[in-house]
Amino acid sequence: MARFGNGFKANSSRRSFLKNGAVVAGAAAAGVGLLTGGLPAFGRDRDEDDGPPITKGDIAILTFLSALEQIEEDLWTQYSELGGTQDNEVSGKMGGNALYTAALQILDGDMAQYIHDNTDDEISHHRFLNNYLVSKGAKPIDLRPEFAILPSSKADGARHMGRLTNLTQLTIDTSFWSRYRSVTNPDFDSNAPFLQAVPSLNVKQHTAIPRTNADTAGSKISADPNNNPNSISTHLQAIAFTAGFHFAFIEQGGSSLYPVLAQKATNLEVLRILLSIGPSETMHFQTWQDKAGNALPITDTDNVPGGTGATVTFSTLSAALGETDPESLNGDTLQANLIMPEPSHFIDPALEPVSIIRPTSTKFGGAVASFQSFVDDGLFIGQKKRFFDLMFDLANEADNARRQL
Repeated sequence: MARFGNGFKANSSRRSFLKNGAVVAGAAAAGVGLLTGGLPAFGRDRDEDDGPPITKGDIAILTFLSALEQIEEDLWTQYSELGGTQDNEVSGKMGGNALYTAALQILDGDMAQYIHDNTDDEISHHRFLNNYLVSKGAKPIDLRPEFAILPSSKADGARHMGRLTNLTQLTIDTSFWSRYRSVTNPDFDSNAPFLQAVPSLNVKQHTAIPRTNADTAGSKISADPNNNPNSISTHLQAIAFTAGFHFAFIEQGGSSLYPVLAQKATNLEVLRILLSIGPSETMHFQTWQDKAGNALPITDTDNVPGGTGATVTFSTLSAALGETDPESLNGDTLQANLIMPEPSHFIDPALEPVSIIRPTSTKFGGAVASFQSFVDDGLFIGQKKRFFDLMFDLANEADNARRQL
């Protein structure tokens, strides 16, 4: 869910997809059109005013978000199995991968707990949205029965099961970094010149998790409580630092997506859901961009067996201190500790800049652009065509929702 780009329309319609016989996911998509009138709010005092009833557009928005949250649940579960706190709540006490966990702790000593909690949050978002859909007479959505076909990591700590997402061939757009450190707002210019924090992550393919134990070879657990980087191979550090920037990339998109779709919601309770879940995505993003900024200056080429051959270079972003102007209109500020949103133009450039989430304009889409950014990220390399058809259909229906007053 990176900055919104050009929209992409699926070639096949929802109707044609259902004719092709998708099982669980297709039935969920069909549920978007079930509600022709409002239903009383579930678990609430019916005397409380919800305003207009729930519309088909509201259901379309919630269905797409539930599907996207399940995608996030899938990728975060993989991160948590290998690098998160191990318990029965999230990753099934698999034991984790101690070397990968140690590499992540170079970014912050609490990374394992943060990864665990982010995973727990995404699981809760998907389950809640599905439960809410059912409470309104609509179908829940479950992508796993048909589309959990991608392979797991073979490194120690990973469960051997089908996945929805691929974390081993990523091309990560890190322009979110300078976008939030600039007065420029992509709401006014979708092609604004925002610098990449890590330019080499935005070319070729990079893994954010150890694929096999070959990726952790040469590393050891340090007796140093701060996990002395000298005990972790440069290659494994590069994988962990790639993950750190990918965490922020994933979560910054939700920060924009929820307020964009909230502008299309009709029912007040649906609006309340969007305004309540969205800020938690922003809390995630704030955490991850702070931690990613602690990456050490290293260069690594992925030449291990099964590697992609890509080279990545991480620089000391704090070295940008004083080199660029935080008020810059050029999107060229990279200073690591500027983790609060720099005031930017909003509504009208003639108004004073204000600190906000951006972009939030509906003219650049929202759902389609967000899913397209996941596609561009390489998150679904190896997926079925029907997966893309379904997700773009759901995204288009969410974007086509209009507030009815």
